[in-house]
Amino acid sequence: MMIKKIDHIGIAVKSLDEALPFYTDIIQLPLLGIEEVKSEGIKVAFLKAGETKLELLEPQNDESAVAKFIEKRGEGLHHVALGVDSIQARIDDMKMHGIRMIQDEPKIGAGGAHVAFMHPKSTGSVLYELCEKKGMK
Repeated sequence: MMIKKIDHIGIAVKSLDEALPFYTDIIQLPLLGIEEVKSEGIKVAFLKAGETKLELLEPQNDESAVAKFIEKRGEGLHHVALGVDSIQARIDDMKMHGIRMIQDEPKIGAGGAHVAFMHPKSTGSVLYELCEKKGMK
């Protein structure tokens, strides 16, 4: 099977400190953890929402892709991450079907997952992330 599940939904926020109380206190989602992804210039918070997670993305500098996203579109839905096995095979399959990839090879993302993004110009204006978590289900 190509796609196992929706792994997480990424939401761009200006400030985790300001955004988290809505998720943890008001809609009462458990906070799974916060980490910095220095290579992307972001800090992320993962929240459990049933079988899926929400990933809040806070830019750490003005040059990060998330900062540019917020500047252009404002806070809100950033991407949908699709859980896959064999991420490189999935990347190759997407390219074979004419999907433009932002990464041609997976990189390490939050939580140590191997990730690669599809360009939204190839996917109906939605940013999709392929996400493979080695040794995790």
